[in-house]
Amino acid sequence: MVKISPRLENLLNIVHEDDCLLVLNKPAGLVCHPTKGDEFSSLISRARLYLNSSLSAAGGGEGRIPRPWERERVAEGRVRVKGKTLFDAGEVVCGFQPSAFPPSVADLLRRTGSLRPCLVNRLDRETSGIVIVAKNSEIAGELGKIWEARAVKKDYLAIVHGRVRDDHGLIDAPLGKDQRSIVAVKDCVRPDGAPSQTEYWVERRFSRVVHQSTRGRAGSPLPAAVTTTSDGAHGVTRPTEARLSDATQPAPSSILHPLARRLVSAKQCEDGSAAKTAPSSFSLLRVIPRTGRKHQIRIHLAHLGHPIVGDKLYGGDEDLYLALVENRLTPEQLARLILPHQALHACAVRFLWRGQPMEFSSAPEPWFQKFVGDDVRSL
Repeated sequence: MVKISPRLENLLNIVHEDDCLLVLNKPAGLVCHPTKGDEFSSLISRARLYLNSSLSAAGGGEGRIPRPWERERVAEGRVRVKGKTLFDAGEVVCGFQPSAFPPSVADLLRRTGSLRPCLVNRLDRETSGIVIVAKNSEIAGELGKIWEARAVKKDYLAIVHGRVRDDHGLIDAPLGKDQRSIVAVKDCVRPDGAPSQTEYWVERRFSRVVHQSTRGRAGSPLPAAVTTTSDGAHGVTRPTEARLSDATQPAPSSILHPLARRLVSAKQCEDGSAAKTAPSSFSLLRVIPRTGRKHQIRIHLAHLGHPIVGDKLYGGDEDLYLALVENRLTPEQLARLILPHQALHACAVRFLWRGQPMEFSSAPEPWFQKFVGDDVRSL
């Protein structure tokens, strides 16, 4: 059995691994692609570290993977590294022996000396859940065609503000760029947008006592449980707020950001305004996107009148998103968001590959489950 460094092993929540795939449960708050951070700051960077660390451990742990500039292909089936033949007739150089690996991996090692993982699907920084990593570009190409053909079924869980009236619904609303927003990546529902459909089912309706400031940005009232009006635009029915449940529970303080916990315990906001305690209603939804537009689920649920809890871009005040990317979220803003991240989790992915049905699933993170109040892993 190959032993991996505990530090590297703890960087990833591995759902499944085989010769071709590495399936991960991405935590909320981690970007998929590298930014200006270190080698641990993105999901794909962590996957590369893990996979190449696996190769080093399999080879005895003493070797290392040759860098691209150290490689020189000199003959068919041979690779030379600084004058030494790497992988010739089973010879072990730099600690690696191709015969020790499955054929698909061994072939890649013979040609490159390392694994080159590729993301098959991506999730937003604040969204948690299933991400599939192909161990080489050939596998990524195969799976990419399946994604392009829309032959993939994806299930999400979302906690939204308010009590969603209908047990089941289809949101049919075209999406396009939000030209009124100062946030470049923000989209919105617009008549000339790309056709977009999102289907949802209500899994649970519940209430929580949450602490919120009496003032928001520029003194405006802060959203609590969302109250909506009837609007049939774009085939969407926006239900009105229903009566709160008699069984109202407080939101566990352990799920809040530490700064927000201190604010709530002090019952005092940064600007001196008092914090208030009020019962708010929420709904847990199972969501299936029928199309694959950017931010589709988040936009559609906000358009329905039930934005996702913790959504900093589509929750009503886009300054929260700007504060996130600029690393200036205040304790008062964190308390307003209620949860440390947006409550959207990609819980399952299903597709047919090489004639075999593939299905991968994962449970939401603990803070998500604690807020709902019950175990949601069985949904």
